Amino acid sequence: MTTSFKGEIPVLYECEDFLIVYKTAGLLVHRTAMDALETRFLVQILRDQCGQPVYPVHRLDKPTAGLLLVALNKATLARLSRLFETGAVNKHYEAVVRGFVEPRSGTIDYALKVEQDTAGISVKREAQTAVTHYEVQAQIELPFAVGRYETVRYSRVLLNPQTGRRHQLRRHMAHTRHPILGDTRHGDGMHNRFIRSQYGCHRLLLIAKGLQFTDPQNQKRVNVETDGDEEYRGVLAKLGLGYAHP
Repeated sequence: MTTSFKGEIPVLYECEDFLIVYKTAGLLVHRTAMDALETRFLVQILRDQCGQPVYPVHRLDKPTAGLLLVALNKATLARLSRLFETGAVNKHYEAVVRGFVEPRSGTIDYALKVEQDTAGISVKREAQTAVTHYEVQAQIELPFAVGRYETVRYSRVLLNPQTGRRHQLRRHMAHTRHPILGDTRHGDGMHNRFIRSQYGCHRLLLIAKGLQFTDPQNQKRVNVETDGDEEYRGVLAKLGLGYAHP
């Protein structure tokens, strides 16, 4: 790994044709009509940081932090985009969710209707197949009363989406009654307010944690993992869901 491009956007992996960078929570990848008032974008910041055009290969929602694959030329963009289209890229995420998830591993196979098009206009389409694999990493019960319960329970889960629907992970976890903490659209308002007041957490607790693929250009295996940014790790530590290191 390298961080030769010093600047606001951390570069976790660098080669001649592409980068893997860390997008912070609350930063848009590129300009969109759905958030027309936003003035800062990862593409613009990274372009100025690197001194050349950059091309995101996939997407991350504004509130989601984590790993983003960015091509440095259009030929690489086309090559790596095909990997995503054919399911040759393993992406996994990590989230903190409400409740104790049981069973501790499994698959969520629940079709999702299209919410909006890229211009923010509601559309009517058939529900699309959506599949997410999950595995519980840690669980905690805390002595705080939220709603009708005397304690709160949270789980840190690893999420591996087999499909890539809009807001898939957030909607799938909400569907299982284990919404992701900090999700203001699909989550639990009482628990969102609790983590804001008790732990100072004002963000979605979801990160793109890992990317693995083989570059067809040279057959080199790329495997990048992250434990998240300092703020994210700090919230996990406060909740008692932090990583156990040897």
